[in-house]
Amino acid sequence: MTTKRILIPLPGYGCDPSEVAIPWRLLTEQQHQVTFITPNGQTARCDDIMLTGKKLGLLKPMLMARADAVQAYKAMQTQESFQQPLTYAGVKADDFDALLLPGGHDKGVKEYLESDVLQQLVVDFFRARKPVAAICHGVLLAARSIDPATGKSVIYDYNCTGLLKTQELTAYNLTRLWLGDYYLTYPGTTTEDELLTVLARPGQFLEGPFPLLRDDTEHLNRGFFVKDRNYLSARWPGDLYGFSLAFIEMLTE
Repeated sequence: MTTKRILIPLPGYGCDPSEVAIPWRLLTEQQHQVTFITPNGQTARCDDIMLTGKKLGLLKPMLMARADAVQAYKAMQTQESFQQPLTYAGVKADDFDALLLPGGHDKGVKEYLESDVLQQLVVDFFRARKPVAAICHGVLLAARSIDPATGKSVIYDYNCTGLLKTQELTAYNLTRLWLGDYYLTYPGTTTEDELLTVLARPGQFLEGPFPLLRDDTEHLNRGFFVKDRNYLSARWPGDLYGFSLAFIEMLTE
């Protein structure tokens, strides 16, 4: 397999550890080169609640990162590419073969989701028809990337998926008594709500099967993702293995 250059943008704080580390592990196992970028070139810090389970109480086994993701994250932390990321403004799409957009729901991800620099970078990848993969809140970055040539989102006419409204509100309602709106990155709306506003037709958003169990290499049928041309999207960490393997397959097409 030919080595591909993969770009992964991260916020300074708040990325979901699973959604960064599992794709990183599977990509690097296939000898692909991963480059991380952050707003100012400082090492990213993931959402500590998702990594450790602190403050989740009895819901910790259900909501925090699974053991395989924690192990992958700790291994990723030792890599120079993660410890010394480039800056958002210091890269261009021409230098990479594909783009991966992880998610995260802590308020810290807003600097990532709302970055004009990253949105232009996403537009550049779509214009070049290079593979772009987004999961969970990462799909909002793709949705907010407006192509000046059309005045519409780069995913305007794509079939896609993303974090379901039911998932987002269930996590919020289960934890709001002690975590407040921690699970609502944007209180008053949801990821699914926003995605529907940028698509040509509501039917382009595909919910997939009920998201209950997380997938792994032995149970890929538990996950769900949508591939449409150069764009791959998924809903939550439970889709990560199928999503990552589909992305790796896109790199060979």
